[in-house]
Formats: sequence, structure tokens, C-alpha cells
Amino acid sequence: MVPDLGNPRKLEKNAPSEKAADRGERSPQKGACPPRKASLILENGPAFQGYSFGWEAPVTGEVVFNTSMVGYPESLTDPSYVGQILTAAYPLVGNYGVPPDTQKDGVYDYYESEKIHVTGLIISSYSAGYSHWNAAKSLGEWLKEHKVPGIYGIDTRRLTKFLREQGAMNGKIVFDDPDEIPFDDPSQRNLVAEASCRDVIRYGSGKKHVVLVDCGVKHNIIRCFLTRDVRITRVPWDYDFNVLDYDGLFVSNGPGDPALCGAAIKNLQAAIQGSKPVFGICMGNQLLALAAGAKTYKLKYGHRSHNQPVQIYKTTKCFVTSQNHGYAVDTATLPDDWEPLFVNMNDQTNEGICHKTKPFFSAQFHPEASSGPTDTEFLFDRFMDAMKT
Repeated sequence: MVPDLGNPRKLEKNAPSEKAADRGERSPQKGACPPRKASLILENGPAFQGYSFGWEAPVTGEVVFNTSMVGYPESLTDPSYVGQILTAAYPLVGNYGVPPDTQKDGVYDYYESEKIHVTGLIISSYSAGYSHWNAAKSLGEWLKEHKVPGIYGIDTRRLTKFLREQGAMNGKIVFDDPDEIPFDDPSQRNLVAEASCRDVIRYGSGKKHVVLVDCGVKHNIIRCFLTRDVRITRVPWDYDFNVLDYDGLFVSNGPGDPALCGAAIKNLQAAIQGSKPVFGICMGNQLLALAAGAKTYKLKYGHRSHNQPVQIYKTTKCFVTSQNHGYAVDTATLPDDWEPLFVNMNDQTNEGICHKTKPFFSAQFHPEASSGPTDTEFLFDRFMDAMKT
């Protein structure tokens, strides 16, 4: 059933703790050791040499890029980046540091999960000195705490253009020897199984009960539900939630190829035989489509940014959205009782689906945002409305 989308709701402190030279923009302290050289090597492309500012150990993964100007604490803790080496296209990173890892009742205040999920971070210019009212540490310190390599001094404009032309590809970060670690293709693994929780977790005490299928959920999704007086039962990706009594079913974002999540698809197929409301985000959109009988495919380089325009299907109403995904739903394969809900205005790819008569709908983008924009958070209210009927 197409949800009513007509009226969306309107919604100096730290001294630098580390010094580094970065392409002449900042000179090293007198007597300080020069930064260690590190390289990014693409499996079917060039090598890029830079300098280390994070954990110094070789890693391998899929190299992708994000064009957002801000939000690196949120991006790095987004479980949808499991298995990926993230390139920040914006040239200056680290200038506002990293917020504290405070939490309440198991939900982090400023992070999207309990740890950094990217395999490695690639940037152009690193700001070791940072200034922000809420900063607790530098980005470099944070990467070292979580044992995640970071390289600066890379020509990220050239790298991003190469990935746009050739497509996302496997790569590795090395320090001493190009062969110190072999290439690996994370898309061959069930990354959702790696990102999902292992046990059932409960939050809140609201009147409505939502079962949240955790495929790699962002904590702001949980926050969005808790502010709407919802009781949440968070279950692993392959948990048979059909044995539970709930008012609404939510399927979260997550990493990797949705076609590898057979157990989740099977459980969803059983759920949509009924009529209880279902809402999916990102991976949830793809899994709902697969459960309905449609197909998914891998995008050339994915959508990872804060400025993706999406349009409500067959209308002129448009929203600016936050996105992070490498796969998409093949709209042409949707069964007759389903239809698109949103369409990407840049490349016309699917950005959401809905059932024509039942209260099932999903969004490929992130209405919970974090970080921004929050233009489409009203979709949570539409889900709440569906649970009232």
C-alpha cells in the first residue's frame, strides 16, 4: 500500500595531539619523525602513494568513494561499509576531530555503531589539529584505537575519477612490500552476517512493538524509533521473527550482496503473506524486493553521498537524501502487485518500492540520515501511522 507522502514533518576546545607533514601544507615539528609512507594499490588500476596517519598494518577490501563534505565519524561507524576501503572525496578531513563514545541504554549518542567498520580510510589532506566543541580526540588517534589504517596525501580527485570510470574495485593498503597481503573480494562473503548482532537485543518500553531485523543497523534508526515511543526487539539477520508477536516489521541497512542473505529473504517471504506493516531501509529495500520475487544487481560504483536527489514515483515531488549502497533493485522485475516508490533523479535507479494494497514499503536511501540531510525522516511517521490501522 502506497504510504501517504504528501506532508513530510519539518523537521574551541582541543589542542592538536599529533603533528604530520602533508604535501607542504604543514611542516613537521622540529625533531619529529617524518610520517611513514604507505600505498594504496588497486587490483586493476594504478598505485597511489601517501603517508600513514592511522593503524599501520596491511589490509585489503573494495575501494569505494563518498562525496559527503562532513560526517566522517558517522560514515566510519556505519556497518554498511564492512569490507570496504573508503575514499573521502572531500579534500580536508579531520578538522573537527571525533566526538566521545558516550551512549545511553546501548545506543551511541554520536556514532552509528560500537566501532569503526571501514577496512581503511583514504583522504587527501589530514588535519591533525582539530577544533570542535564536542571533539574528544583526533581522527588519527581514533583510527589507531580501532586498528584501522588511514592514508593521507593521496590525489583523491584522480582516484575518485578513476573509480567512476572503471567502477569500484578491490584494493589494498600496504606499507613495506606491495605483496605483503593478497587482494581479497569481500563481495563474495555474506557481509550482512558479519555486521549483524549475534543475540536478541531489546530497547524501549513504548506502546507499539517493532521487530528490527539487524542487517547492520545504524544507531540513528534506533533513535528515530525510540523518539516515537516504540518498543524494539532487535534480532540477528537470520532470526525467524515470524514466531514473534509484533505490530510492525523493520528491515535495516547493511553491507554487501543482498542475494547472499537467503535466510532473511525466506523469513520475509513468510511475513509478506500476512498484512502487518513492513518498512525497509537500504539493504531492507533490496531484501524486501527479493522476497517479493524481484532481482537486484550491482551498481558500477554505488551511491555514497549526502546529496542524492530522489523523486516520488510518478510525481514531481523530490527530496535530497543521504545514501550508502552498492546494489540496486531491478525495477523491471517487480511483480504486478508491487511498484516503485522512489526513483533516483541522477541515474533513474530504484530508490524504494511498495505493495499496491498491503502496508509494505521501503527506501533505498537513509531517511534517518546521520549525518544529514533529514528531509525524509517523515517515513518513520508513515510507518507509525501504518501500525495504527
